[in-house]
Amino acid sequence: MKCTGTIDVRDVDESSINIDPIQVGGRLTPDAMKALIAYGDGYSVCDQCRKPFRLDYIRTPPIAQFHRDLASFVNMEIARVVPGARRGFQAVADAFISPGDPVLITALSHYTEVLAIEGRGGVIREIPKTGSNIITSEQAAQKIEEVTREFHRSPTLLFLDHFDYQYGNRHDVAGIIRVAHQYDIPVLYNGAYSVGIMPVDGKKIGADFVVGSGHKSMAAPAPSGMLATTSEWAGRVFRTTGVTTDVTKRTFGIKEIGMMGCTLMGVTLMGMMASFPHVRERVTHWEEELANGRKVVDALMSIEGTLIKSEYPRNHTLTRVDTTGSFDRVAQVHKKRGFFFSSALKGKGIAGIIPGATKVWKFNTYGMTGSQAEYLAAVFRDIARENGLAVTD
Repeated sequence: MKCTGTIDVRDVDESSINIDPIQVGGRLTPDAMKALIAYGDGYSVCDQCRKPFRLDYIRTPPIAQFHRDLASFVNMEIARVVPGARRGFQAVADAFISPGDPVLITALSHYTEVLAIEGRGGVIREIPKTGSNIITSEQAAQKIEEVTREFHRSPTLLFLDHFDYQYGNRHDVAGIIRVAHQYDIPVLYNGAYSVGIMPVDGKKIGADFVVGSGHKSMAAPAPSGMLATTSEWAGRVFRTTGVTTDVTKRTFGIKEIGMMGCTLMGVTLMGMMASFPHVRERVTHWEEELANGRKVVDALMSIEGTLIKSEYPRNHTLTRVDTTGSFDRVAQVHKKRGFFFSSALKGKGIAGIIPGATKVWKFNTYGMTGSQAEYLAAVFRDIARENGLAVTD
């Protein structure tokens, strides 16, 4: 079935329980769907744009208020919407990093953080992880000392994920930020897997910058995200243009250099705004989300040969699992080989697992009801039993 021309209808979330690790926090709300239709034209939000001709000053629709609400949402002072978390990384990198500057990330940082630093010519150094894939304040302190000795100065910036994308593990962000601040290192908190799905208090954590992903965790269209900071750093990262061109003598008002002027227009911004009341409410149910995820993790652990690679008990709905000793054993002799697993899941109404994956894979239970979590747990057990794997009751 086509929605138009050669473009297929996409009905993954309507027809299945979707456990794709990067999709579930970005599922649109019904209100966002309606906003897409109403504001689908490219510059639709610009109808009421007046001097000083900047996105965060538009009152109708209430875009100016939305910026204030975003800052309050993560308990920071000033916020901007950006085209995805990666553009938030880039804006901060552009404001702070000069060629040759040492910059810290972690051994579990997302590749877009690396690209943001590389684009500015920064020299990347990683804080190592423990054997259980956790980043600790002790490791951060040790790495800062090493880098300071190497470069004869402290790192310029630290990029720090609250929950990493590989394991969904929780890291000691507050402790690491305290250590970094002892060396006067500003810290960018990457909340791509936290802002919008759980409570985030930037000041309590001690972050200098909070970055969130609209399309990953705020029920918004892609590409969308947010960057928030304190009044201390706002003038630097949101600095305004001061150039006068030589021939025409043009100036450009208060356009922000790091934002390249305006950032989100039309569908992305209005979808993000329409979902925001739902997002603000849903973060209060994080413990329920964790409980649902743990039901599924426990079911997987009951299958002989299955290992949970993420920290346990789980502190996030994103989990990495190793089924080399269970479902991959079946794949070795099954006529469909590794595709038997995703095929069996699809037959039971489960989507989101990469076809052919039976060794190490990730899933995310965010947004499920309790009954859906129980059903998914039962499905994993049933597929195991159907294929001769031992399951502990």
